[in-house]
Amino acid sequence: MVPSDILSDRRALAAGTVKIAAAGVLLILLLVLFADRPFADWSYGTLHRPQLFVWMTHIVDPVPVIAVLGLGIQAVALLCGWRPGPLGRAAIAVCLAVLVGMAVKEVLKNAVGRTWPETWTNGNPSWIRDRVFSVDPFHGGNGWASFPSGHTTVITAPMAVLWFAIPRWRILWTVPVLLVAIGLLGCDYHWPSDIVGGWLVGVAAAVGALAILRPAGDGR
Repeated sequence: MVPSDILSDRRALAAGTVKIAAAGVLLILLLVLFADRPFADWSYGTLHRPQLFVWMTHIVDPVPVIAVLGLGIQAVALLCGWRPGPLGRAAIAVCLAVLVGMAVKEVLKNAVGRTWPETWTNGNPSWIRDRVFSVDPFHGGNGWASFPSGHTTVITAPMAVLWFAIPRWRILWTVPVLLVAIGLLGCDYHWPSDIVGGWLVGVAAAVGALAILRPAGDGR
């Protein structure tokens, strides 16, 4: 199956991205104000971190390795004369989106400096243990790196590329993102707004990769 060549429609891609970003930012604000803390309390008191949810968070583990290897193989193929069509450009965009998304989320984690819902590293202050719910920009350290969710970014970036490029299978591309998000929330690893933030970063990385790889000569 040849994917839809959305790579050539820059204006449609940009317009859709602006709408997604606006809705995502609004949702993040609403979650921070009204849902993050109640949800963390409910999850901690009700679910007790089931092992199934822990396993679900590990779906992302092979993704960075695959992205690095994939991009390396594609680079060699390009040097050897490969000229990718829509499917090939989508494959490059998948790898590129993962790596860009990982870099961006690290910058944002440090810039935002948000505390976690649960204590998990070096006695970090958290909502569950200390009732701490704060943002300390550029604080540094793992205890202040909750936003955005890196796991969500890493799984969303490649799935978003595929969601745009091969729309026929959009339900399939949505499933891994939902599984990882459910696992993270059910384990109290992240706030709901962290998940939305990570999703936005992943989508932005995907859109950027698709835009960069649009067919040569397209002026739209």
